Amino acid sequence: MINDIKIFDTTLRDGEQAPGCSMNLKEKIEVAKCLERLKVDIIEAGFAISSPGDFESVKTVAETVKDCTVASLSRSVQKDIDAAYNAVKGAVDPRIHVFLATSPLHMEYKLKMTEDQVIENAAAAVKYARSLCSNIEFSCEDATRSDYDFMVKVVNAVVANGATTINLPDTVGYTTPDEMRNLISYVQSHIDNPEDVIFSVHCHNDLGMATANSLGGVLGGARQIECTINGLGERAGNTSLEEVVMAMRTRPDIFASQPRIDTTQISKASKTVYNIIGQSAPLNKPIVGKNAFAHEAGIHQHGVLANKATYEIMTPESVGITANNLVLGKHSGKHAFETRLKELGYELSKEELLACFEEFKVICDKKKTVNDSDLEAIVNHSVIKDEEGGYKLNWFSVNTSNFTTATCTINLEKNGKNYEAVCLGDGPLDAAFGAINKIAKPGEHTFADFSIFSISEGKDTIGDATIKLTNENKTYTGHGLSTDVIESSIVAYIQSVNKLIKQREEAAN
Repeated sequence: MINDIKIFDTTLRDGEQAPGCSMNLKEKIEVAKCLERLKVDIIEAGFAISSPGDFESVKTVAETVKDCTVASLSRSVQKDIDAAYNAVKGAVDPRIHVFLATSPLHMEYKLKMTEDQVIENAAAAVKYARSLCSNIEFSCEDATRSDYDFMVKVVNAVVANGATTINLPDTVGYTTPDEMRNLISYVQSHIDNPEDVIFSVHCHNDLGMATANSLGGVLGGARQIECTINGLGERAGNTSLEEVVMAMRTRPDIFASQPRIDTTQISKASKTVYNIIGQSAPLNKPIVGKNAFAHEAGIHQHGVLANKATYEIMTPESVGITANNLVLGKHSGKHAFETRLKELGYELSKEELLACFEEFKVICDKKKTVNDSDLEAIVNHSVIKDEEGGYKLNWFSVNTSNFTTATCTINLEKNGKNYEAVCLGDGPLDAAFGAINKIAKPGEHTFADFSIFSISEGKDTIGDATIKLTNENKTYTGHGLSTDVIESSIVAYIQSVNKLIKQREEAAN
């Protein structure tokens, strides 16, 4: 096997653009570290021109990541290209990703350009980008609804002007695997110098075929797959990194070429991203869903007990799901704690390890044993902490019953000062949130989502609360972790309020 299939991850750009999936800078850095541990080849860190915040996050990822190419998306406009270059120039291997639509529909109604104008614009944009950077990708937006021969002309023009990667995306999830295979094969075989470029596929999942279409593109000659963790992305999402990688790894008889991905990091990366955006994997999600390696039917259980290969085409361990042979509890020391985290694939700094260990001890006082699911939740909640300078919970007191109005007294701390408020409400959480609002004054917002689920089994399980607040089409996600679901909900609300307040303060400045 040859490890020459490049994985281009766009979780931080296309994935983050999906409604409800926005991330702050600290969260983006945590995802970037996960991607680096996964050994993805290229991280598309954002769309630098879109906002000062996006520019800063792309720049920070570029300066942080050491083992991946870092790219920024750019329209075929000089100011976009300048912003992209300035954001990624500090990377070990910076890439500018330029795009322009090539389908008749887009050219007529969106670009209002003729074919000749598109060719001229694309060539000029790539030429300018190449004057700044040697690693240039060009995408023919809506390629699967474009004329093949016209795309050949566009690709010839941009390759002649310095493009090193050509992406033919299925922008609206319209194509089929055979069509994608034929598209890649046709364009690659008809351009002047195919040996000078790498062909790429970027497939959306509108018809549920993103993974299949990407694999079809590989069979047609593509050597780069653009994808996201958990398949996040616009509308129905993108090609799922874990699905396309494990499909190729499981079928080397079909895919002789392979990506360099460390598949044992897949489970951790998936959980990190889901935690950050306040979601959980669907039960039947391939590779990372709770039921992906579960067997309930008797005939299946019998087969797996006799030989796992009867019903498992891959092992849980191959994607980083390991059995827990180490019982942790209140008497466990830092060494045992650190050892288990390393076995689960977590490499933490001393500061992060200390923060997680302190949270672990708090949890141990409330439940007898801590399992792997608990540990993963502790790490995910401790590493991505509250906004610096935001409110923190000191204590709360709730009085409630089914025949009186609930009352909550809450005490918060911010920048060394304590704040206290009391509020009535329709239940304990309504009262608690009202008391927080009296102190923090977050302003107008709505609850986009509020969920609580158990991390593991048992009556002493940890409750993981997620709250999403929306304001002016932006989402602010908070998380709380406690064996007391009221406490976890209060912490989650405080986190989301802190993010909302910080965004408003930054916008005001």
